[in-house]
Amino acid sequence: MKKNSTMVYHSIYLEKKRLEIRMLKSVGHNFYTLFLSLFDQLVLGNCVLLVNLRRMRLEKCWFCSSTVYPGHGIQFVRNDAKIFRFCRSKCHKNFKMKRNPRKVKWTKAYRRLHGKDMTQDSTFEFERKRNRPERYDRNLAENTLKAIKKIDKIRSDRASDHIKNRLKTSKVQRQKEARKQLELGIHLVKAPLALAQDSSLCLPKIKVNVSQAQTEENQPMED
Repeated sequence: MKKNSTMVYHSIYLEKKRLEIRMLKSVGHNFYTLFLSLFDQLVLGNCVLLVNLRRMRLEKCWFCSSTVYPGHGIQFVRNDAKIFRFCRSKCHKNFKMKRNPRKVKWTKAYRRLHGKDMTQDSTFEFERKRNRPERYDRNLAENTLKAIKKIDKIRSDRASDHIKNRLKTSKVQRQKEARKQLELGIHLVKAPLALAQDSSLCLPKIKVNVSQAQTEENQPMED
């Protein structure tokens, strides 16, 4: 991005110098200064627009919905001219095997369908495509870039809060199971002397009725 912007500014600077030489040869100094001010307002003021036009867009993988960066991924065009983009060969193979992304656990579609990721939030409204042409405004473009960073931070914070709230129930369940397991195996954790001193650490003894036949079977055999 920085390299492209410097190239655009350099080309504009060279064009400006060429026009300066022509204007000095043909017209007077007053008209020349007026021309320079108009040139700065019309060309240099819209340089941000030229840089934005050179920027390449980031696509989404059709199968797992991850980001596909320029120069990466696989693109498949069907007979009906529909384009499918994939981030890696793994997604492309699953697509060719006609697997449903909603039934594969590591895809975004599965996670959203089963409530693992955030699906309804006001920050998603900013990503909708709007087919309304707008006139370029430099201040509006700068404010939009600043707002994008703030919105991304708000969305990441809300997503982390959503995951924490989702994991609360499973955390309580794991704590109950761990407490029960600890009570059953407390003799492995506590020393025998501590168990003898504090009777509450031991499990209560339960009397069980045993028949005469069972006692005879448990007796050691005599030679």
